[in-house]
Amino acid sequence: MKMRWVDRTFRFDMPAELFPVILERLRGAPARLEEKLRALPQEVRTRPEREGAWSIQEHAGHLLDLDELHAARLEDYLAQAAVLRPADMTNRKTREARYNQRPIEEILQGFRRDRGHFVSRLEAWEESRLSDTAIHPRLQQPMRLIDMAYFVAEHDDHHLARMTEVARQFLP
Repeated sequence: MKMRWVDRTFRFDMPAELFPVILERLRGAPARLEEKLRALPQEVRTRPEREGAWSIQEHAGHLLDLDELHAARLEDYLAQAAVLRPADMTNRKTREARYNQRPIEEILQGFRRDRGHFVSRLEAWEESRLSDTAIHPRLQQPMRLIDMAYFVAEHDDHHLARMTEVARQFLP
């Protein structure tokens, strides 16, 4: 994959009726991550593709880290904030977490737990508020709650695809 996440652009015009589809993508991310990572030897999971790049296990840890931001942005929507809180574009939390030294089960269980809480909150969201809007700070465009959920699912898929690409470099 040649395109970086931050280079992507988005059109947020998904009908609210597709919210259950997005919820399924979000709900299924932990299982997809578990299947991908448990099949890989530790030396493949913890090896970066090049100097300064993340390993597969660090990509997984990054997904875990960002669920904290996603949950916080739900609070922004509830508070009817004009602008969503920004992500740390330096990814300091992921860089400092030392995910390659952690047991893979810790990362997988943490992601399953946090993502489960996030999806449960979305499932309980009042349907009349799915179109509540706030400005995404990096994209500088309005984002409805359904758009934010879609954005998270796309981010998951971006990192899952990167993990597949990295693994292909190191597996026969």
